[in-house]
Amino acid sequence: MNRTSDSELTLVDRLRIERTVWTLDSHLDILPIRSKRAKRRETRANLYAAAADVGTAEAIRRLGDLRHLAADYLAAEYGEHGPRPSYTMGAVWLITVHVIAGLVAVVGKAAFTAGVRAADPRATGDFPWPGVRHVIDEATVTLHDGATSATVGGAWTPLVYLVSAIAFVVGGRLWRLLPQWRRRYSHAAPQE
Repeated sequence: MNRTSDSELTLVDRLRIERTVWTLDSHLDILPIRSKRAKRRETRANLYAAAADVGTAEAIRRLGDLRHLAADYLAAEYGEHGPRPSYTMGAVWLITVHVIAGLVAVVGKAAFTAGVRAADPRATGDFPWPGVRHVIDEATVTLHDGATSATVGGAWTPLVYLVSAIAFVVGGRLWRLLPQWRRRYSHAAPQE
């Protein structure tokens, strides 16, 4: 095959290389940012050099399965079977906390509105709802002929945000990043 330089790669070849690099990057989502950036640069440089020698399609093919390559990078960073953090699971736990808090708030407001309607089926006016303790602040429910027309107020309490942050850390097992941070900064610290 003809040897080409980086400047002779077509736009399609460059896009294929970038797609490969960013696909690999998506499998490395739990690596620290600096490490991910270094892996992207290294992979991109290697692919451009190989594409100049054997062509883009062959260079990408020789890279192999990107999931296996990502698993090798992760094993090098965290150990073969080392515990790894998961931002995805952290986000799932965070969203779960918000969904549960939202359901508690909706059920609380619906119960309050049903109580007002039970007392007066054709209720009209503004009714102060005390909220749900530790979940949602007080709000004002506006009824017109027994139908809810608006709700004003009812913000999340700081406790919901705190529990969400804790859920993100616990669900994502983010404390597992601490050994990598310690290693990185202990090597970067000046020696006396």
